[in-house]
Amino acid sequence: MVQQRSVLLSIALAASAACFAQTANPAPRTDPGTAESAAVHEADTSEPSAVASDELTKKPLSPMRRGDILMARKMYREAIETYQEGIRDAAVIYNKIGIGYHQLMDFEHALENYRMALRLDPTYSEAINNIGAVYYAQKNPKRAIREYERALKYAPKSASIYSNLGTAQFARKKYKDAMESYQKAVELDPEVFEHRNTSGSLLQERSVEERAKFHYYLAKTYAKAGMVDRAIEYVRKSLEEGFKDKDRFRKEPEFAALQENEEFQQILAVEQRVL
Repeated sequence: MVQQRSVLLSIALAASAACFAQTANPAPRTDPGTAESAAVHEADTSEPSAVASDELTKKPLSPMRRGDILMARKMYREAIETYQEGIRDAAVIYNKIGIGYHQLMDFEHALENYRMALRLDPTYSEAINNIGAVYYAQKNPKRAIREYERALKYAPKSASIYSNLGTAQFARKKYKDAMESYQKAVELDPEVFEHRNTSGSLLQERSVEERAKFHYYLAKTYAKAGMVDRAIEYVRKSLEEGFKDKDRFRKEPEFAALQENEEFQQILAVEQRVL
């Protein structure tokens, strides 16, 4: 009997020792907060298609998030349908549905949704701006200007709206006003004319009929702001687009600081081939 108890005690002690060893030296495992998630975050980009955190936590993407991803992929009809699954009393949803229709050149439905957004939030500057963008696309820059000016009452520090206002003024050949609007836009955001985002809530107008003259005014705007490299870039673009009056680059006071710049001199010396 004593011998049997001794054997049982030995087995128990051996089991305890094995258990302790396993606890002290656990088998290697992948920590979702370290190696795996690090790999996911390395692959993350600025595009809305990066959904690593949602996948790791197994949380379903919201209709707005899925809609943003589809918009970034230029799948506008699918984005509209996805946004419509969301909360229909949210102004931002109606605005984004409007952008989807806008990108499809369906201006009637775009306006309908922008106006629904404004019924829910009359101060929603993005929706007001986007209404202006519809009028601009419909070759009605005068109405577009009114909408952009109205949007600026609620968002006076929006560089994008100022750039839109300038472009509409440019379309009406109000070049002095356009220059002032462009200067204000660049003061607020020096990179405003380089933005290419299409999945946000505010449309920034890029289409102009007189591209050579448009680039000339952007060159002038950047030169006045002291942004030499960007000014020279748009001097080149204006000439490539067919801007003929090179003397304006030599004589106008905004370009005075560029006159000794070697790259600027070379651009003006070369006979540009219009692209």
